[in-house]
Amino acid sequence: MFESLSSRLRGAFGALTRRGALTEASVDEALAEVRRALLDADVALPVARDFVARVREKAVGQDVLSSVTPGQQVVKIVHDELVEALGGTESAPMRIDSPPAVVLMVGLQGSGKTTTSAKLARHLSERERKKVLLAALDTRRPAAMEQLATLGERAGIEALPIVPGQDPVAIARRATEAAQRGGFDVAILDTAGRMTVDDALMAESAAVRDAAQPRETLLVADSLTGQDAVRVAEAFDRTLGLTGVILTRLDGDGRGGAALSMRSTTGKPIRFAGVGEGIDDLEVFRPERIASRIVGMGDIVSLVEKAKERLEDRGERTALRMQKGRFDLNDFRAQLRNVDRMGGMTEVLDLIPGIKSVQKRVVNEFQANRHVAIICSMTEQERRHPEVLQASRKRRIAAGSGTEVAEVNRLLRGYQFMADAVRQAARSGADASNFQEALHQAMTGGGIRARRAGRKARRRLR
Repeated sequence: MFESLSSRLRGAFGALTRRGALTEASVDEALAEVRRALLDADVALPVARDFVARVREKAVGQDVLSSVTPGQQVVKIVHDELVEALGGTESAPMRIDSPPAVVLMVGLQGSGKTTTSAKLARHLSERERKKVLLAALDTRRPAAMEQLATLGERAGIEALPIVPGQDPVAIARRATEAAQRGGFDVAILDTAGRMTVDDALMAESAAVRDAAQPRETLLVADSLTGQDAVRVAEAFDRTLGLTGVILTRLDGDGRGGAALSMRSTTGKPIRFAGVGEGIDDLEVFRPERIASRIVGMGDIVSLVEKAKERLEDRGERTALRMQKGRFDLNDFRAQLRNVDRMGGMTEVLDLIPGIKSVQKRVVNEFQANRHVAIICSMTEQERRHPEVLQASRKRRIAAGSGTEVAEVNRLLRGYQFMADAVRQAARSGADASNFQEALHQAMTGGGIRARRAGRKARRRLR
């Protein structure tokens, strides 16, 4: 996400933070690179120009130039301005508190509107405990209504029954009536799109809006289209009066121009971001966290939330065994699969502060899927008793998993380090609520125990 912009900004910041003292000239030099980075990221020229002007005004102040760490202060200023550009620290919540609240989903064809409607329904149902009704109003695109019904079924969301021959306005009225009778909190209306903004599209969307009287009118826009997404938002807002935007495919957006320009240009908040193809891959757009990731500060809060959402109720057996000091390769395999559920090692590392500089090396050394394949090539006895794994068994496992013996050894060293830490945490006598903290201390305690565990692991594998 925003990889090219983030890389360019870190390069500019590196030149600043390496200097002991700053002058106006050195700040201007760095900000010129920031401006180029924003323009290369497809940020609108007026937005980039105003952004740099605001940063410079604050960065050349006496308090910054005479600071003990002036370079880091400038980074903080850029971070804070990014937060403001993306929407600020406080954004108004969706207006869905008085049921049934109608949410109108609009946008161009191909922006992911139907899939996003199902994702939003899932989000409101699972995280906000709302009873949601989905209604498909796209009568032109083949199988569009059936697609939404299928997605709703997959998400566990009720969909309005399809009545052949009804026009979008009639469907909208029927959906609002069904939401009232059925006691639904929210009704999400998925409207039709076109390949371009045209009069027919706007007239139909306006007619549906007038019939449904939505509390929220959300534009679904593809972030990869850059400034085109901003122009589409402006066009829809002029006719419909948007209350917010959902940017799709933000996980594949290496530039970030649409996200950075949207709020400044249209004044509309980005409500959500689509970050994957799964039904749960919709995240609340939080400007402060996005800005932290762009400037290389990471996003530990999102990492913790992601772990809680994806791993909840899946590791109880392993957790109980670990508290008793038991940890075999079956448990280690479960931990590796948990990483995959969280989106893979690359996505996890992307949220950790300071990890960018070593990310590629770490990912190359820690490939969860390959290590799971190695463990699956072992017998049940070998997984429960790794100490029996001698040279001949390792050669067989490597051949069976399509890897090398060196990679099998690397996996076993990682497992042994984890197993030693689990046993040390168990010996500390920590209860269930404090066990994770005890485990963390066992793995990182000043580095001494960690290095000792690593040496023990290597000796056992000789």
